[in-house]
Amino acid sequence: MIARVVPNVTGLDKRFDYAVPDEMVVAVGDRVRVELHGRRIAAWVVELDPPDAHVDGLKPVAKWSGLGPTPDLVELAAWAAIRWAGRQRHFLGAASPDRNVDRLPTSRRTGALVEPRSPASTGILERGGGVLRLPPTSDPMPAVLSAAAIGPTIAIVPSVDEAMLLAARLRRSGLTVALAPDDWSAAAAGVDVVVGSRSAAWAPCRDLAAAVIVDEHDEALQDEGSPTWHARDVMIERCRRAGAPLLLVSPCPTLTALEWGELTRPPHQRERDGWPLVDVIDRSEEEPWKRSLVTPELIRHLRDPNRRVVCVSNTTGRAALLACRSCRELARCERCDAAVVQRDDGTLHCRRCDTDRPPVCRNCGAGTFANLRPGITRLQEELEAAAARPVATVTGKGWHGPADADIVVGTEAALHRVERADTVAFLDFDRELLSPRYRSGEQAMALLVRAARLAGPRGRGGRVLVQTFLPDHDVVQAALLADPGRMIPAERERRQLLGLPPYGAYAEVSGTGADEFVASLPRVDDVMVVGGDDDYVARASSWMTLGRALTEGERPPGSRLRIAVDPPR
Repeated sequence: MIARVVPNVTGLDKRFDYAVPDEMVVAVGDRVRVELHGRRIAAWVVELDPPDAHVDGLKPVAKWSGLGPTPDLVELAAWAAIRWAGRQRHFLGAASPDRNVDRLPTSRRTGALVEPRSPASTGILERGGGVLRLPPTSDPMPAVLSAAAIGPTIAIVPSVDEAMLLAARLRRSGLTVALAPDDWSAAAAGVDVVVGSRSAAWAPCRDLAAAVIVDEHDEALQDEGSPTWHARDVMIERCRRAGAPLLLVSPCPTLTALEWGELTRPPHQRERDGWPLVDVIDRSEEEPWKRSLVTPELIRHLRDPNRRVVCVSNTTGRAALLACRSCRELARCERCDAAVVQRDDGTLHCRRCDTDRPPVCRNCGAGTFANLRPGITRLQEELEAAAARPVATVTGKGWHGPADADIVVGTEAALHRVERADTVAFLDFDRELLSPRYRSGEQAMALLVRAARLAGPRGRGGRVLVQTFLPDHDVVQAALLADPGRMIPAERERRQLLGLPPYGAYAEVSGTGADEFVASLPRVDDVMVVGGDDDYVARASSWMTLGRALTEGERPPGSRLRIAVDPPR
């Protein structure tokens, strides 16, 4: 017997054939050790007796190490290596246990039917899968129970903490649970529900019957490293191959999800009750270059001793946001509506669609602009002066200030680090709305969802303040009316116009060696690559077309190349 293996060696993207000793039993997916260039290395068996194998002079497999991914996950890893222009070993590693496993325990599947189940979720799963929109403060547990009633289920949530909490709740309900990746053996042997964060998309699940992804909109479901794979897309393909229904649950489903499956939403009154009160503070009549973001409406909340207030501003340094000094209009791209920055030569440049134009206001024709520059440190001082109370700051680097402060200001990290709030205020929401990222609208709505969960539903007094010069923006109106679907038509139109995902494939190629790599790419009529100086953008009509082209490029030795297919930011 001949085993074709993928070595677990960084930078090596080749397959090698080895002879399997007569006394050794191996299967596709097993982990073995083989000799390569004079040393023993770990590898995965990806094929047995390949028809194109060279049978003469093969070295033997040195050792059988243990069980690994099932054959279906090995094939899925090969697909993902093309889809995200990565290496198969990366995905095989994600699908493997942390330590060697030589045998599996007894299956613990019970097949129990547990209540309460969600009628809407049950209906979606019976129809073959789809998208369920729930209010931010709704409990996703009934949706998971609906899937578990069908059979072995994979449930994916954005964070490890959420996975641990969901696993504990499912165990208390009487279901058997494997928490990925720690309980790899139990998941492979068979349980009712396999629970985990992003990596659970690669977890084993014996006789997979259904899958649920909670908070499909959350960026944590996508790997920020390279390859930039997304748990949603992996599960869509995995469930398609397995013939299992997939349920995507989110308060604000992404356009990718909505183009994939049919949307089911709750009655408007129920959805509205699950949102806090959203107050839109219209600043369009103010002088936009005023430095203070502490508005009178915000001050009323700051001075209420019974309210805990979290203020969010994602500006830690200078803000690349311009406003016309004559008519107060924010400077935006006439093509894609993103904020523009001013180059040293005075030209206005859009970082989203790479459009340039003269420094002229498109509203009034004036040519003088002001740069808005609020920062966290100065905001802390202004908030303390306005509230006459201590103010703590929170950024990605941590918490600074009194631990018991009832007023917190920080980047969006504050929405993750603070456990409770009565009011969440976005001091400069236009920074999110006008970001050069093509998914800025979805990402802005995701922040509002996070704020809504922190503040709680309107029935308990939760409030979210949105300070903006764009009160009529689709995202702002969607939050104000507790109807996230209002932002979708304009978002769909923009992306179709620009050929952006999900209506086209997009990747960024950067880093040392990118010039040589791009020069080595085959010419494909459907693939366009533009850029220079080790910084490129590649586009195509489909993900697999783009992935195949990128995987055929030659990575220069010693290069520090990054290929980000549909980058998160």
